Amino acid sequence: MLTTMSSPETPPTDNAPTKQARNPLHGVTLEAIVVALADYFGWDELGRQIPIRCFQIDPSVGSSLKFLRKTPWAREKVESLYLFMLRDQKRNAQE
Repeated sequence: MLTTMSSPETPPTDNAPTKQARNPLHGVTLEAIVVALADYFGWDELGRQIPIRCFQIDPSVGSSLKFLRKTPWAREKVESLYLFMLRDQKRNAQE
């Protein structure tokens, strides 16, 4: 006779900690990041901070997203600059 042992499933609770609870990038789309950076720095400064063509020559959110989705190293730089921007905004708000 075959018996299967199954562990009782515990329903998720609202107060259970999630793996991404402290990750400021969790739930933020790449489009929202690019728009926030362009609003905060402007395209000219963004092109100086991260010297890639999609920020320097005829910049747009669409062209940036297309490039960043295909280029992991550039996306990492954008996400890093976004985290810097969040820290800078927090610092400025505390002053």
